[in-house]
Amino acid sequence: MNPVLIIEKEAPITWLKLNRPRVLNSLNRELLSELLAACQSLQNDPETRVVIVTGSGTKVFCAGADLSERKGMTQGEVIDYLNLIQRTMLALENLPQPVIAAINGSAFGGGTELALACDLRAITEESLLRLTEVKLGIIPGAGGTQRLSRLIGKSRAKELILTARALPAREAFDIGLIHKLVPTGTGGDGEYHQELMNQVRLWAREIASAAPLALRQAKYAIDNGYDRDLTAGLAVETRSYLQLLNTKDRLEGLAAFAEKREPVYRGE
Repeated sequence: MNPVLIIEKEAPITWLKLNRPRVLNSLNRELLSELLAACQSLQNDPETRVVIVTGSGTKVFCAGADLSERKGMTQGEVIDYLNLIQRTMLALENLPQPVIAAINGSAFGGGTELALACDLRAITEESLLRLTEVKLGIIPGAGGTQRLSRLIGKSRAKELILTARALPAREAFDIGLIHKLVPTGTGGDGEYHQELMNQVRLWAREIASAAPLALRQAKYAIDNGYDRDLTAGLAVETRSYLQLLNTKDRLEGLAAFAEKREPVYRGE
């Protein structure tokens, strides 16, 4: 039986690959539980400097909730599912490492919300993002109403959520929701979109070449300071900066600069 989540270590990167291609990588309870457990394991993993989330196939990143599973749930089970998916998205968002969504095809509902929980997003250029929930009599419940507005502004988020319209990759890039567009017509092998994976791998390795403790503190300062007033945000930034003062990596960075060489960071 194939695993619903493939975890591949490619130091300093860890890949989390959704692996339910026959149902468009939809999020059933098993897959969410596996993803949550993976995030908990990665929290204190010194070998992982960047995490990448992608899906199997070349057409759909994730179709959201597994509606065939949801159809048979009691009201109590639906509430439990909602709690599980919210905890999973929060665990992904709160990983100390930078997290990249490699969106290998269209993303619907919870699939879009999964991408929103990541720090950075790359997508194949013919893909679509869509929060479809209001057309199904519900609302985005895995953070979509909250994360989307914080990323692109309240007005734009309202338009996308209330109309449930599809957001083309190019438009998503133009409004700053997507950071990298990858040509769709190259690199698809039926199992994964290789050009997307190659570009995201290079991007991740570029990020991972920085000091890992500095990456973690930079992410923490941004996440915990952006919705505060400037004085409070600067206090968060200062605390994060001071965490790095006595690290070996800071001294290595200074030495490498003085010696005109590439630094060798060890996360210490």
